[in-house]
Amino acid sequence: MATVIEYSPQWPEEFEQVAGELRGALGDVALAIDHIGSTSVPGLPAKDCVDVQVRVLKIDVVQQAGMLAQIGFRRPEPWNRVEVSGGQECRKLVFAPPVGARRCNVHLRLEGGANTRFALLFRDYLRGDEAARRAWGAFKQRLAVSVPDLADYGQIKAPATEVLMIAAERWAAETGWRPMPGVTTASRTSST
Repeated sequence: MATVIEYSPQWPEEFEQVAGELRGALGDVALAIDHIGSTSVPGLPAKDCVDVQVRVLKIDVVQQAGMLAQIGFRRPEPWNRVEVSGGQECRKLVFAPPVGARRCNVHLRLEGGANTRFALLFRDYLRGDEAARRAWGAFKQRLAVSVPDLADYGQIKAPATEVLMIAAERWAAETGWRPMPGVTTASRTSST
């Protein structure tokens, strides 16, 4: 069921907890761990599921799935696919947490990939444009009430997201926005 709730100030803290677990499991494989999606935007209503992006140099299913399996994360196969972002096909791996843990989606994506940039631009645009944030939140709340089935909700939201991203690209050009590169030293930081 698609349930969109008001923004929770606990989401950044919950992201940090998940990110800490991921840093411990992935070590230097994780170039950066980003809080992405609607829960990463203060004031934006969202589904109560923290989205996390782990930027990596390469997708290695066996190695990365093994590392995350050690802390109970699993790969629900329907979620793992090639996604199209900015007209480019991009691989990603998606992991779900152990049963009973904080609800989250962990997306492993290539550093510098179009889908990685998309996630960061979505977040930063909605953080930076209050009118867009309010409109997007109201749209998601109305959609969740009108279309409670999660799959149908996602099917309708996807093309609306593409429209939102046209404005985000314009904003990026006007402001000179660029995604922050991943951290490549032993001292890791997160982009929240």
